[in-house]
Amino acid sequence: QVQLVESGGGSVQPGGSLTLSCTVSEGMARDYVMGWFRQTPSQEREGVASIDRRGLPKYNSELTKGRFTISRDNGKNMYLQMSNLKPDDTATYICAAGTIYTLGSLSPLDYTFWGQGTQVTVSA
Repeated sequence: QVQLVESGGGSVQPGGSLTLSCTVSEGMARDYVMGWFRQTPSQEREGVASIDRRGLPKYNSELTKGRFTISRDNGKNMYLQMSNLKPDDTATYICAAGTIYTLGSLSPLDYTFWGQGTQVTVSA
């Protein structure tokens, strides 16, 4: 069973930046289609960004508006760089990985493995 471990969450003021990391327990990050989702108690899980096996990103452009960048390294790690954070970005950010598909996806249905999430809080 593949395990995903997120890190990098925390509290930041509006306009600040954070970088989230996700580490896969088996294989390399490039072996999976990987994605970031976020969830709040009042909202369903929504896709933020994904990166496919070729390294091509896909963004929820309405949500990210050019403020977020997804990437991965040549090892086990995927990242989400977030800048100009806003209070509406407050959520639990969850890493996901899948092997069924090749292309990136913002649908949680396309992912098999999930992390526990890391909390991001944006407030003054």
